[in-house]
Order: sequence, then structure tokens, then C-alpha cells
Amino acid sequence: MKRVLIANRGEIALRIIRALREYGYFSVLAYSEADRDSLPVKLSDAAICIGPASARGSYLNIPAIISAVEITGCDAVHPGYGFLAESPQFARVCMDAGIIFIGPSPEAMEKVGDKSVARAVAKSAGVPVVPGSNGFVSSKDELFKLAKEISFPLILKAAAGGGGKGMRIVQSFSELENSFDTASNEAKTAFGNSKLYLEKYVSEPRHIEIQFARDKFGNCVSLFERECSIQRKHQKLLEESPSSFVSPKLRKELSEAALAIANQVDYVGIGTAEFLVTQEEKFYFIEINARIQVEHPVTEMVTGIDLVELQLIIAEGKPIPFSQDDVKITGHAIECRINAEDPRNNFCPSPGKVTQFIPPCGPGIRCDSHLYSGFEIVPYYDSLIAKVISYAPNRERAINRMQRALYEMTVEGISTTIDFHMEVLKNAFFRKGDYYTNFVQRRMGIK
Repeated sequence: MKRVLIANRGEIALRIIRALREYGYFSVLAYSEADRDSLPVKLSDAAICIGPASARGSYLNIPAIISAVEITGCDAVHPGYGFLAESPQFARVCMDAGIIFIGPSPEAMEKVGDKSVARAVAKSAGVPVVPGSNGFVSSKDELFKLAKEISFPLILKAAAGGGGKGMRIVQSFSELENSFDTASNEAKTAFGNSKLYLEKYVSEPRHIEIQFARDKFGNCVSLFERECSIQRKHQKLLEESPSSFVSPKLRKELSEAALAIANQVDYVGIGTAEFLVTQEEKFYFIEINARIQVEHPVTEMVTGIDLVELQLIIAEGKPIPFSQDDVKITGHAIECRINAEDPRNNFCPSPGKVTQFIPPCGPGIRCDSHLYSGFEIVPYYDSLIAKVISYAPNRERAINRMQRALYEMTVEGISTTIDFHMEVLKNAFFRKGDYYTNFVQRRMGIK
């Protein structure tokens, strides 16, 4: 593996380019016409346009990406996150064409990618799941029968959903029928799959995820937890590691559950197992994310392990170069996802020209961003523009360091979520670690 095509954009494309350069690989960026002037295009070793601005015509266009691999002589593809990163079809096309797909096998992705199938896999591995339907709900009669058995509140989820999309909380039978039709239509539009499954809605849980890695030799390690409970509409806004809530006993149990699922599906690569955890430390498996996560830097900061490098090592067929006993958590890291959105206007996207960008820096600060002064943020893609990560010996100092970094950060010409994150960081409940998935709504009054 010498030449790697990056089938993605924005900050994650830049993150992968930097890793490839550090470890001696040649990087080729596949970009859309809208991203022609982006920083990843400027900094990659080579770049090739794969289509128009629309994601469907470019970043989701499998034939165009495969052609780009062949034209540029690449022998591997890194899909990043989003777009085709968790597409078994794309992974299989790559495999059939003799191209290394830097991620798990299509068979493993099929087992963990459909949430209803993943639930069955988790149960067979002895991992607890939220009470709900076995597979997707096929009719309204089945829906109402299940609702009576499980009891309200409930949550309808798109079987192929992700990124907080395709979910609908239901409080009563009167809401159930309309919610089923609406959620089914939304799922069909967003994911091309209208199938839904039903779960018990767990009130005020923690959202804890375990980063894991597994190689083709069966070596499987946990890189421990990330706390992802600061969310809005099921979309993560701030993550930290370690979690102030997770005890050593719970960390061990969550890690064992994640590794059991990875072994069950013969997973090869890095991945994330997500769990809901109650205040009584009872946990339920939600899903596996079969890709690198947006929030991977907080794990890198506290473990000292480069997760993109680890992806490359595993993709080359080499063993994981460390054991479980080698993985230690040192210090505390926090990540704020800075989006081009206006929190004062219902978090409406804010595309436009960035007239000035000054990234935060200084001791213990990392900023993963593709922005530069004069960069045009286009309306076609996700609104994430920067990830600011703070690292310190303890949580309080990491919070204070993040506040200092966001105070220094300058993004002019568009609206951003910087001020929103400042409000989270100074909230007394957040500072003492007393928060859960509806914190933003309940403690901050934001819908």
C-alpha cells in the first residue's frame, strides 16, 4: 500500500492527508467542483475532480471514485466518515477491483450497519440491548402490538440511520401512527431505506462510546470511552475522555461488551460501540460505527495513539502494535465541534465567505480545521468547520483551557456555534459532570 485516495472532504480529509504524509504514503484527494479551492486540495500530493457539487454526483458516486483510483494509480481508498464510509456496497466494489478499503469488510459492515441486525448480533454476543423490536417493524398492527408490550415512551429509528437522523420519540398511541408514517418517509428520503425499528426510550441516559480496534489476527483492544452526552436532536456537539461518570468497573464492562461484538462479526479495523448508560450504571448497546469518528481526537490525546495510523497498519494486514495492557488514559481531553450554524436562529446553517479565520493555539490546544481566510463555505455538505480539542492533566483545567481557546478563536463572515459552546463550558452542571443526553434542552433551554 503506497498511494491512498481519500474519498472525502473538509477537516477529515486534511487529517488523513497529514497522517499519510507523516507515515510515508502518497495522498490523492478526490474532490467535487465545489471544493476545488479547499485546503485539502491544496495540501494533498495530488487531487482529482470526481464530479459536481452535489454529494450524489461526487462523494457518493462510486463509479467516479473507482475511476479516480484507477486513473491516479492508487492501491487503497480511505473513506473518512460520512458519505461512503459505512457502505458495504462501496467496500465490496473496492475489494472486487483489487483496491484496499481502509475499513472493515463489507460482511462485517452488513452485520453492524443495519441497526436491527446489529441488535441481534449484540444479543447473541451476550450484550444487553434496549427493549424493542426484533428486526424492523413490518406493519402498523405489529407496531401497536409492540408498543403495548414495551410501554411508552418509545423511539422509532431508521434501520439505516446515522448521525442523529431518522429518529422520532413517541409518547402516546395518538402520536404513534403519524410518527410511523413520517419517520418511514424521512428514512426513505435520507437513506434510501424506509425500514424502521422500535425501542424503549431511555430517559436522561448518558451516551458513552467505546473506541476499539481489531486486526485480522483476532487481536482486539479497547481504547476506552468517550462521553458524548452533550447533544442537540441526537447530534453530538461536545465530547470528552475520560468520562467523569464512568467507574473503572463500568469501563471494563463496556470495553468487554464492545470487544465481544467486534469478535462476533470478525471485525477488522477500528470502530466504535455506542451505549446508553443509566444513572444506575445499567448500559444498553445502541450501534457500531464502522469508521473513524468525528470525535476520535479526544481518544488520541488521552492514549497517545494515532488512530488514523492504526487504520493504515491494520489495512496493510499487520498486527496491532500494542496490547490491551499498553493502553492507558493519561489526563483529560475535550472536543468542541464548531459548526457554521446560527444558534440564535434554530441552528440554521450559515454558508458564506470566511472573511477572517484565526485558529486557537497555545499549550494543550489542537484545532482540526480546513478553514482559511477567504474560504467559501458551500451549502451542499455538513456544517462542521472546525474541531477544537483541549488537553490538560485534569478535567477542570481542560475546561478552562478550552474556554481560553474559544475566546481566542476568530471566525468572521459567517455565524458559528462558538458562543454556544462557551455557554456549555460555563454551565455549573456541566462543570461538575452532571449531564445527560437532554442536557441542552433541559439545562440550557435550547430546543
